[in-house]
Amino acid sequence: MGKKKEKKELNEKVDVEAVEIEDDTWWWLTHKGIGATFLCISVFALLVRVAVSLHPYSGAGSPPKFGDYEAQRHWMEITLNLPVLEWYRNSTGNDLSYWGLDYPPLTAYQSYFHGLFLRFFDPDSVSLFTSRGYETYVGKLLMRWTVLSSDTLIFFPAIFYFAFVYHSSCHSSRKNDCAWHIAMLLLNPCLILIDHGHFQYNCISLGLTVAAIAAILSQRELLASCLFTLALSHKQMSVYYAPAFFSHLLGKCLRRKNPIHGVAKLGLTVLGTFTVVWWPYLHSTDALLGVLSRLAPFERGIYEDYVANFWCTSSVIIKWKRLFSVHSLKFISLTATVLTCLPSMVQQVMAPSSRGFLYGLLNSSFAFYLFSFQVHEKSILLPLLPASLLALEERRPFKWLMFYGLFSMFPLLCRDKLVLPYFALHALFMLLYHAPCGHGGRPRNARPNNTKFDYFDSFKTFMNGFIYLSSFILHIVYLTMHPPEKFPYLFEAIIMLICFYQFALFAFYTNVKQWSLLEHSTTEEEKKLI
Repeated sequence: MGKKKEKKELNEKVDVEAVEIEDDTWWWLTHKGIGATFLCISVFALLVRVAVSLHPYSGAGSPPKFGDYEAQRHWMEITLNLPVLEWYRNSTGNDLSYWGLDYPPLTAYQSYFHGLFLRFFDPDSVSLFTSRGYETYVGKLLMRWTVLSSDTLIFFPAIFYFAFVYHSSCHSSRKNDCAWHIAMLLLNPCLILIDHGHFQYNCISLGLTVAAIAAILSQRELLASCLFTLALSHKQMSVYYAPAFFSHLLGKCLRRKNPIHGVAKLGLTVLGTFTVVWWPYLHSTDALLGVLSRLAPFERGIYEDYVANFWCTSSVIIKWKRLFSVHSLKFISLTATVLTCLPSMVQQVMAPSSRGFLYGLLNSSFAFYLFSFQVHEKSILLPLLPASLLALEERRPFKWLMFYGLFSMFPLLCRDKLVLPYFALHALFMLLYHAPCGHGGRPRNARPNNTKFDYFDSFKTFMNGFIYLSSFILHIVYLTMHPPEKFPYLFEAIIMLICFYQFALFAFYTNVKQWSLLEHSTTEEEKKLI
């Protein structure tokens, strides 16, 4: 017994010394507090974004419709030169078949203000009709700056708000963990590649969502409701998170003395925010329905390209588009999505908690990604956001998900000629992930002194290495070989199948993890919600 006790004390001493060494290693970055840490990482994250923006974008030099870059520029052209009520209406001045506006009004307002910026420096870049396919150096530079400014003004402050709230509430959280967590959030390779490479403004809707999540964690439900409504009014894909917000807030209201009063306040906040944003289209039923019809492009089919969700993956065997009408597929996908969201929602209504809410966001977004109608490869950004927020708690699964999230977008990024930034950001992510401060308060070599654990870790290491090697080989095959003429999309299909399998496993794991929180809920935690 004495030897075992001495061995245990020795192991604990080694663990403490390892943590102290880590603290000394990262002292230069963390000793000034969270503000200085965030500022240093933010500057580096901005430089990375600038470097990625020097590469090509979606549809570069590819007439007649070009790509997402031209879509964003065209919306600035439309919103600047046409009345508000014509932004979503087909007319002689607004041909909806050429990148018609298909996002909610807040995106249109954002396009208008960005258009003012472009018109001030380069009026030809947003002139009506004549600016189609406009790709001058100055025009591209101005467009890239609009994304950088959106990131800086919305996404970065939202991450700071979340980091401050999250790490202030975690008394056991070390400064090093906070720095690592901020780096994982600001240097998300998938988000950087899509916004600053491919070209989109996901940073706005995701930033508003992160701010809403931080408001929930700081017990400011009305502010959270307002911010999340703004996120929904910017991109309709924010609905991926709606079940988690709804169930968590409902669960908290039901535990108060006057639940109806709490629900009414939240409802009025949501309705008030929607009314302000959608006001120009609320005066006419036709105008409102015209906007709503643009937000749900059911005519495109249940899936596009080779996205790693259930419908596209299973279409290898079941030809959904041939067997069912669009109306039937809408009902089937809605039913599957609701049923997949339901367990997570029930858990939060029964026992709402901050941790449970974060897992709920992850599970509801995965339910939509895997089973909803008309999902794109870029939609993996939505599950990746809550996974990043949970990175300290789910360190290894987070790395796994980020790897396959990147991999699932590889064909898309290849078409955009973003292979170099793809591999560079992947390598940067792995370097930052394995930094000494990124181990959730645990030293790198800390592990149980148990032979069974040694065998299990060895097996996991072998399997991880095998899968990584296979994926690496598939990358090379995709870049260097041509698929058979009979199966021109064979490589895309293989990538899709591999990623879907991993996403489905991850979604199952996080649902189980969320329900396991019920076992650890206490009366004290419930009192804090009141």
